[in-house]
Amino acid sequence: MKIGGLQRITLLDYPGHLACIVFLTGCNFRCPWCYSSELVLPDKIAKQPVMAQDDFYDFLKKRKGQLEGVVVCGGEPTINPDLPDFCRQIKKIGYKIKLDTNGSNPIMLQELLKKRLVDYVAMDIKASLEKYPMAVGFEGCANNYLADNIQKSVALLKQGLVDYEFRTTFVPGIHTKEDIADIVKWLKPAKKYFLQYFRSEKTLDPIFSQIKVDLTEEINQCLAMASPFFEITQGR
Repeated sequence: MKIGGLQRITLLDYPGHLACIVFLTGCNFRCPWCYSSELVLPDKIAKQPVMAQDDFYDFLKKRKGQLEGVVVCGGEPTINPDLPDFCRQIKKIGYKIKLDTNGSNPIMLQELLKKRLVDYVAMDIKASLEKYPMAVGFEGCANNYLADNIQKSVALLKQGLVDYEFRTTFVPGIHTKEDIADIVKWLKPAKKYFLQYFRSEKTLDPIFSQIKVDLTEEINQCLAMASPFFEITQGR
């Protein structure tokens, strides 16, 4: 497992907590709108400076009493077999952990939940189940295995073992209002659902970086449609 970056403070990424964000390299998806290609593509990862885990733990010890939580994101953290040990060490230092995940590894997610190694999980819902392979860069692949894993992760979170949220980035050319309606039908009822605005900057597929569309009206319509089925529904 490699640490590809550290944001030393965030007021927004861990609800209710002052936190830092640790970025782990590597991802098993290739979402064309992703703006973190330096954490996803092997050739770019190889050029990234790496932070030693001991240096990261030292940072956490020095910030004890100032920070309350750690956001573990990527890339995709759950592709790392040593993620539980990493989370365990963070917990030993005294921090709460929020995990950002694409939900593709329900076995790892179940282990983290069962061993109480995370306190909050944000799961990205990339698309409706029918569109998942296309949305994550696996168009033409067999859909069953991917869809099964995603659905298992959704079911795990809906058990309520920890606080959680589902979130979808509304991407022009990928999503329509009908797609969001399909996602809502699939996820409902659940605790939180957030719709995120697409950011057209340094995207994995350069074509998406050229898209300049105001989706405010569409997102507001989707939020109004989704709000009856979740405790909290918001745009970001």
